Amino acid sequence: MALPPWAVATPARCAHVERVAALLATWAAAMHAPEGERARWLKAAWLHDALRDAPAANELLHGPLAAERAAQTGETDRGVLDAVRYHSLGYAHWDDVGRMLYLADYLEPGRSFDQELRRSLAARRIARVIDSRWPLPRETVDFWNALVGY
Repeated sequence: MALPPWAVATPARCAHVERVAALLATWAAAMHAPEGERARWLKAAWLHDALRDAPAANELLHGPLAAERAAQTGETDRGVLDAVRYHSLGYAHWDDVGRMLYLADYLEPGRSFDQELRRSLAARRIARVIDSRWPLPRETVDFWNALVGY
C-alpha cells in the first residue's frame, strides 16, 4: 500500500506513515489478525496523515479532512473512516482499526518522545512486578538499565 494520490505529505511525514504502517503490520502478525482486518489497519495507516501537510490542515483538522477525501474517492468502510477522522483525538465508538491506529500513531518508533514513553511504560510494568513481591529477573534489570542509559 501507499499514500493515496491526493495526499499532501512531506518526506518526513511519509516516513512517519511508513513507520505507523510497519508497526501495525507487526502487531497484526503477532496477534494473528485475519487478513481482512490487517488490510483495514494498513489502509487506515496510509490514510491517517495523508493531508497533514496540506495548507488548510492542522493538528485537529487533518484527520477529518483526510476521512472526507477518502470517502469522496470511494472509501466506504466506516471503521476506517472513523479511525482516520479521529486518530488525533480518540473516539469512544471505534472498532479495532481505530484503536490500533491510535496506538500505533502514538507509539511509532520515530516519535521524539519515544524513549521517555518507553521508560514510563517499563517503569509501570516493573513496579507491578515489585508490588507483587516477585523477584526481578536479570533480563528485566538489564532492560531497565539499558533504557535509562546504564
